[in-house]
Amino acid sequence: MLAPEDAQILAVSFGVAARAVAWTMPFAIGAAYLLSRPAFPGKSALDGLVHLPLVLPPVLVGFLLLSMLGRRAPIGAWLDSTFGVRLAFTTEGAAIAAGVMAFPLMVRAMRLAFEQTDTRLMAAAAVLGAGPWDRFWSVALPLAAPGVLAGAVTAFAVSLGEFGAVITFAANIPGETQTLPLAIYAALQRPGGDAEAFRLAFYSFGLAIAALIAAEALQRWSRHRLAR
Repeated sequence: MLAPEDAQILAVSFGVAARAVAWTMPFAIGAAYLLSRPAFPGKSALDGLVHLPLVLPPVLVGFLLLSMLGRRAPIGAWLDSTFGVRLAFTTEGAAIAAGVMAFPLMVRAMRLAFEQTDTRLMAAAAVLGAGPWDRFWSVALPLAAPGVLAGAVTAFAVSLGEFGAVITFAANIPGETQTLPLAIYAALQRPGGDAEAFRLAFYSFGLAIAALIAAEALQRWSRHRLAR
């Protein structure tokens, strides 16, 4: 049986990861589909922007988010005064930080799925009079669905393990923004917290392995489905 504090940490972690995937998935699908198409003006710039979180330090990503979405930052102050929405140091802010860090990996998996679709089907749909929007919804997205799901699962696993951007933008607030990696860090800062850290690390390791196995299974299903 899980201890109440462990259950709370897992619940926060799952909530943050699920929100991160849900909020970033529409943008990831759109970016992946665009990047899978033939060359167009600005494609290289878009590709570089999408993959920027991979090469920036996570703490810097969190700081940039804080500079834009903090309560006294331009966008954050406007959201607070206009809609009463506060993102910094909240669960929603933790999800945004995790989602930004997972976004490039999600786009990469989805882009590969779109690139593996049969272009002849898209051409046939165009001949039959389907417009670009119809071809995307009725042909491209259904064929790439397994890869899209695999990208979402991978992003979920990455979001569960994100540390630097989350602690910088959302802090380490128990019951609010304290996810598994943040709880492990907090345990290691306390004298005698090694046992708790090992226990939480075991949970994190198990969840990561399960997510990677699920993503790989979806990728294999995708390849088998497209090969038929």
